[in-house]
Amino acid sequence: MSPYPPGGTTDILARLLAPGMQKELGKTVIVDNKAGASSNIGTEFVGRAKPDGCTLLLGNNTGVVINRNLYKLHLDPLKSLTPIGEVAAVPLVLYVNPGKIQVSSAQELVDALKKKPDQYSFASGGSGSPQHLAGEMFKQMKAVNMLHVPYRGQGPAMNDVIAGHVPIAFETTAVLLPHVKAGSVKALATTSAARTKILPDVPTMAESGFKDFVIENWYGVFAPAGTPPELVEKLNKAVNVALKTPQMTRALEQMASSDVAGSASAFADFIGKEAPVWTDVVQKSGAKVD
Repeated sequence: MSPYPPGGTTDILARLLAPGMQKELGKTVIVDNKAGASSNIGTEFVGRAKPDGCTLLLGNNTGVVINRNLYKLHLDPLKSLTPIGEVAAVPLVLYVNPGKIQVSSAQELVDALKKKPDQYSFASGGSGSPQHLAGEMFKQMKAVNMLHVPYRGQGPAMNDVIAGHVPIAFETTAVLLPHVKAGSVKALATTSAARTKILPDVPTMAESGFKDFVIENWYGVFAPAGTPPELVEKLNKAVNVALKTPQMTRALEQMASSDVAGSASAFADFIGKEAPVWTDVVQKSGAKVD
């Protein structure tokens, strides 16, 4: 199940993953979209399903570890879901409209914000989104101020930065790449642990003086809590097999996703480390849903 409408990254990944999993499992795999409430509806639906391996979620960090700090949920995803396997981890890019703010690095942006406090704003696809919280982390680390301007989706947010209505934002690498090449935006730094292949000349946030500033939009497969261990292992194998299909490999390379194939326990450990990081950022930023 995809907890988002058709056409978005989560839905695309689910549909690319399904054929490989179907072949490995020998059972029909259908992608069902149950969108709404920032993925909470679909996420809770899977959390309430029978733990028999027949109902799975293609979830992401927003629905699994961020929303629990922003919404009054009926179910806590960390308790109602069983991690099966990570699918993708896509870094963000800090970028600016070069006509509105003339900087060529993240540190120069910090200097500009300190020189003219309260003058600049940054856009995101909505309060509580990874792009919003990346901006809040930026502010917290360097003690600078930017007014957050939330939009109903990353597309409108990026379009307004390109148009010059808002000067600063974070966006995923693959989505921003055409605009970087066209010169309509200036990429300052990526939030990945190492430089990406599709933007090799753009330094990481860590290289730019932001220690431990590593943020990735991650996606993974989940089953309802209580799914038997042998079934978890079987499903994890199917996910890892599907990740190696040519179509999936090509799509992940275009997204600048790092190689995340691994065991279900490794994915669970990763989520256990991610959850408190996002809780801390939300609490310190005072982020609230729109």
